[in-house]
Amino acid sequence: MMKPKLIVFDLAGTTVNDNKDVHHVLQRVFKKIHIRISIQEANEVMGIPKPIAIRSLLERHKYPYISEMLVLEMHAHFVLKMTKFYQDHASVMEKEGASDVFRICKHEGIQVVVDTGFDRSIVVPLLERMGWEKKDLLDGSVTSDEVVNGRPYPDMIYRAMELTGVTDVKDVAKVGDTMSDLEQGTAAGCSWVIGITTGSYSHDELQKGPHTHLVQNLVEILPILGIKK
Repeated sequence: MMKPKLIVFDLAGTTVNDNKDVHHVLQRVFKKIHIRISIQEANEVMGIPKPIAIRSLLERHKYPYISEMLVLEMHAHFVLKMTKFYQDHASVMEKEGASDVFRICKHEGIQVVVDTGFDRSIVVPLLERMGWEKKDLLDGSVTSDEVVNGRPYPDMIYRAMELTGVTDVKDVAKVGDTMSDLEQGTAAGCSWVIGITTGSYSHDELQKGPHTHLVQNLVEILPILGIKK
């Protein structure tokens, strides 16, 4: 069985524990302008770049004063809250098996990159808490503010390929917990587009998205990628 040369993992909800933390921070940001967004509404914009998510939710609630400045202010507030959360909160930890799966992939000669709908300023403290870079478990990371288009567009996957020297997208696997992860992997042309049901979306919800496989935990991806534990 052919193995990928590169695997691109999402962060929150896929490789990083998430108890709807991102949803709750979004709710608090909107509360400041007296809009109540539901967990379900927040869920529908998970995985996409957060400025786009914020604008989409403002439009959904027919907020009368939408401007670029408002979106930027709300996003800055979101970044501040999320950064502090990832720096300080006791619940911040990796998903069960993440380090082991990264290590096994690396041992098999597969490069490992993480990508995210977050900006780099949020990811710096998050990756520091995870300790993956210090343990040499990552070959790179890509954030949505470092590419022209975030998810569901394929730009971050192409950027991960540039970082790792992988030239054929058929040699790339994508793993994520949101619909936008699946759409991103499919739009890029990845041979493996694996949805994981440990985050924002249930099995039934992810089933409706474009995918090659659905799994319940990270360890289950290994045999899919042709790796024996």
